[in-house]
Amino acid sequence: MNTTTRAIESTLPEASEACCSSGCCDSTDEAPAQDLKASVKEKYGQAALRVQDGETDTSCGGSSACCGATTEAWDPITSDLYDEKQKAGLPAEALLASLGCGNPTALAELKSGETVLDLGSGGGIDVLLSAKRVGPTGKAYGLDMTDEMLALANENKHRAGATNVEFLRGEIEQIPLPGATVDVIISNCVINLSGDKKKVLSEAFRVLKPGGRFAVSDVVVRGTVPPEIRKNMELWIGCVAGALGEQEFIRLLEEVGFEQPSIEPTRVYKAADAAAFLTGTNLNAEELSKEIDGKFMGAFVRAVKPAA
Repeated sequence: MNTTTRAIESTLPEASEACCSSGCCDSTDEAPAQDLKASVKEKYGQAALRVQDGETDTSCGGSSACCGATTEAWDPITSDLYDEKQKAGLPAEALLASLGCGNPTALAELKSGETVLDLGSGGGIDVLLSAKRVGPTGKAYGLDMTDEMLALANENKHRAGATNVEFLRGEIEQIPLPGATVDVIISNCVINLSGDKKKVLSEAFRVLKPGGRFAVSDVVVRGTVPPEIRKNMELWIGCVAGALGEQEFIRLLEEVGFEQPSIEPTRVYKAADAAAFLTGTNLNAEELSKEIDGKFMGAFVRAVKPAA
């Protein structure tokens, strides 16, 4: 396997800085959005290959803030998300490839017989956990754009013996499912990686059945974030710089048609956590960590599609 990481020195365009400083970060420039998508695909593909090769101590291209660096070292975003009961019976590779910032399956009220879709399913851990909860009469879909992650997820599906699971190749901005076919949408620290978050939420709304639930874990911003953070591509891929502000997330949910939007903090990242986010980047970790103390948080975001 070639583990050489391409240097990522791109930044968001100056025209987007004002938007990003307020937390919206919805790219209207196709080229930067495609650059971001290619960088995300490359980095997460490498993470999947490391798991398949049995490597669990590799850094994530120089930044510890990579939403799961497939490392057993402590990570402020990914640590302690799943309890021992949930881990039981899951393939070790699914756990190692967990790149999230929360545990949406523990917070979503999944019922037997429901259909669940995980946006950006990675190695499949949340899909496999969801499949257990919806039972044999239900269905759990995972959607991912990275071939290496899909290959790993399908291996994990077979290892787990899951018969009600299907992994789809595609992008969360264009979900390859018909409208009104899903009861619950989950996601684990992926929406913040998109350059067009409103499109993601619009697609989520489309594929949900009337009365369907949106229940995702994501990194959310409170307050103003220094522009150096917003412009750093490494931190976009690390689930930090692309995060929406609380009010912006709620506004976008309402704009696409959702009702009852809410954001529940599950983990607030302090200065020490921020320093870990910034380690290995081209930024001054010590100084900037003080400025973003408590401004990033892992959160559970809920909303409901109106009933017919």
